[in-house]
Amino acid sequence: MYINDKLNNFKREIYGKKVAIIGMGVSNIPLISYLNNIGTQITVFDKRNKEDLPEDKYNDFYSNGIGFSLGENYLDGLNGFDYIFRSPSMRPDLDKVREEVERGAILTSEIEMLIELCPSTIVGVTGSDGKTTTTTLIYNILKEEGYNCYLGGNIGVPLFSQIDKMLPEDYIVLELSSFQLMTLKKSPQIAVVTNISPNHLDIHKSYEEYINAKKNIFLYQHEDDLLVLNKDNEITSEFKYDAKGRIRYFSRHKESLKKGIFFDDEAIKILENGDEREVIKLSEIKLLGKHNYENCMTAIAATKDLVSLDSIKKVLSTFNGVEHRNEVVRVVNDVTWRNDSIGSSPTRTIAGLLSFNDKVILIAGGYDKHLDYTEFGKYVSEHVKSLILLGQTAEKILVATKAAMSEKGMDEASLPIYEVKTLEEAVAKANEIAIPGDIVFFSPASASFDMFKNFEERGKKYKELVTKL
Repeated sequence: MYINDKLNNFKREIYGKKVAIIGMGVSNIPLISYLNNIGTQITVFDKRNKEDLPEDKYNDFYSNGIGFSLGENYLDGLNGFDYIFRSPSMRPDLDKVREEVERGAILTSEIEMLIELCPSTIVGVTGSDGKTTTTTLIYNILKEEGYNCYLGGNIGVPLFSQIDKMLPEDYIVLELSSFQLMTLKKSPQIAVVTNISPNHLDIHKSYEEYINAKKNIFLYQHEDDLLVLNKDNEITSEFKYDAKGRIRYFSRHKESLKKGIFFDDEAIKILENGDEREVIKLSEIKLLGKHNYENCMTAIAATKDLVSLDSIKKVLSTFNGVEHRNEVVRVVNDVTWRNDSIGSSPTRTIAGLLSFNDKVILIAGGYDKHLDYTEFGKYVSEHVKSLILLGQTAEKILVATKAAMSEKGMDEASLPIYEVKTLEEAVAKANEIAIPGDIVFFSPASASFDMFKNFEERGKKYKELVTKL
């Protein structure tokens, strides 16, 4: 019977200690229960008030002796703690937190402790675009081969509460955001970086800080570990200079590789020792678009040493995609309505636009993450037949699109632009102007937080509205 000595030592070390949990969110709720059951003294810190927290969880925790510090000045009581578990969205350099760390507190997170204490092989996936699809593909391929796997990080369920069941022969597949990676001090054995482009600059102090956070996924690897990189991306191709382990590239261009994964006009192939080996024909892949071929190549690069090509091919030929990622909601009067609410940055939406052969009706706009929309405007002018805008970034997208149209000598009639206030109005306007054969593509190129809690809530609202047409 396997015994996780490292985990047992952690339990002994943290027993009776004062533990601060910052944020009573999805990832921390199971963590609170787990740490409470092993005898720690927990205080939950959350900027929300009591009435805004899940009532059943609050009552359960409170009745079990867990303390709370809530509201606007919730961090005022952060003093004298042994451990601080931060939520992914909380910056680690807040003054109150920094002061506690300088005093001697250990700053960590649910995902960091999982990576530190888990005995299984960990596959970590990060990047600006394609993380969820790639992570899900890797997980499904390993499952298809017969491995016992866990899916977590930004997707799946919080895994720390399941750590007692994990074995050395298992695989843990994690989607990791820049926020989760900011303070990471141990890297997964298999690290994957899909691509890097400007994102989350409303929270990160600079693009450089964002890139450096992403690097933590591989900076602490060992020489036998694997790093999968996008050869075509200017930022990720330079990561080789900081890599500690083996590197495997994927690329859209065979000529840029000595070995690795690439695709041509017909198939995705593995290039090794000058020989090409076909994995799957592009026509057999269910996912649309070259960006999804990249996701498939990434998954192949991460798993090919562990599984048969049959397992890879079976998954890639049957996987229909993840919810809110260019999914077909329904077809009404020969108009196809697609939900790409995950399109929370310009690069994501551009990738979606390039997956279609014809121009689409695009619904875009949302919360402003302080990103540049100049390049986005150029793609909109080329790939969109009508543009419907809403949210904080509507004006930015409007200005960028009109500038691109002016450069191309396009008049306003060649690309009608409509501004609306709500998603309901956007769907109604799209329904009004769509004709048989059209695609209505909801891909905001912006975050959701001006109107919705997250992109999932935004996507579900869109699907609800489309279902009612």
